[in-house]
Amino acid sequence: MRTPPIPKPVAALTALAILSVLSACGKPPGGAPPAAGTPVLGVVTVHAQPVELHTELPGRTSPYQIADVRPQVNGIIKARSFREGSDVKAGQVLYQINPASYQAAYDSSVAALAKAEASVRTARLKASRYKELVAIKAVSQQDYDDAVASLGEAEADVGSARANVQTSRINLDYARLDAPISGRIGKSSVTPGALVTANQTTALTTIQQLDPIYVDVTQSSTTWLNLKEALANGQLEKSGNGAKVRLVLENGRTYAQEGTLQFSDVTVNQDTGAITLRAIFPNPKTDLLPGMYVRAVLQEGVRQQGLLVPQQAVSRDGAGKPVAFVVNAQGVVEQRALVTDRAIGDQWLVSSGLKEGDQLVVDGQQRASAGAKVKVVPWTPKASLASVANTAASAAAGAH
Repeated sequence: MRTPPIPKPVAALTALAILSVLSACGKPPGGAPPAAGTPVLGVVTVHAQPVELHTELPGRTSPYQIADVRPQVNGIIKARSFREGSDVKAGQVLYQINPASYQAAYDSSVAALAKAEASVRTARLKASRYKELVAIKAVSQQDYDDAVASLGEAEADVGSARANVQTSRINLDYARLDAPISGRIGKSSVTPGALVTANQTTALTTIQQLDPIYVDVTQSSTTWLNLKEALANGQLEKSGNGAKVRLVLENGRTYAQEGTLQFSDVTVNQDTGAITLRAIFPNPKTDLLPGMYVRAVLQEGVRQQGLLVPQQAVSRDGAGKPVAFVVNAQGVVEQRALVTDRAIGDQWLVSSGLKEGDQLVVDGQQRASAGAKVKVVPWTPKASLASVANTAASAAAGAH
């Protein structure tokens, strides 16, 4: 079938309609799309500032002083004079061993001393008389020498008897077990009526001084060497006279009292490659108990020209290295490779790749590309991409 021809008036109207549509669109189909708007990015200006560096290390608490109480004589426990878990003072009586045998030994040694001292008086008088008699030849020289020797033996016996008295007094005193230090006393391993022996391996109880208290932490020898080099070459400055230490407890709470680093061990552990550091903390309320796991936050020093940037401004390239976008003075985006030392809160400490005054892109990186021309607006931690866009729109409207 043949299509009937279109009447001339209809064809003319159709052509006129097509021309009207094309005129309204401005450009025929297939032409270039309208130019995209200039991206608006939120930036912060990088400024160098003193940054106090800290390191967080695991550790455990240990008592300032600790003393195991063990008997030094044999005997039966007659009485216990403390409450388990209480605070005791140095010199306070803890246990009383039955002293009967030691009291008897002491009395016997005292009597022996008195006898020896009486013998000395007799020997001294005899030696004195013989000295006069030998001068007039009334006794032989041999008799006089024997009298002098007897005096010397008697005096030696006195010295021995006096030592025996002292020994028996010490043993009698050992029958009373006193607290060697002040502190918190633990549980007792014996009760009245138990037999104890001198220098036994099992302690009767243990006393620990808890105020102040030590915190022992470990740090790798590599980190220690790096810190020492940073201080030596001036990258870090010591903060204050003594390094301050803060504690984070097992429940995540920060301990109220601040401690001081005391010393670092002189030997590296061969198994772990770590060095032990010891800090001391006041513990007036005994919130810290020996053996608790804690995390110690130590001051390393101060970096005077530290560069801190928001973490969200730093991304990773295909190799996993940190990179960031910077807008130069001409409003063109540049990509920088960074070297980050550590995270401090929600910021990175940057040691390379940025400089004072750089405009760092924090918001809108997905619309940024190296070499692109962009507009920038100041960014604050509370700002978002939507608010940045609104700010830019308002600025553009005001300009028109």
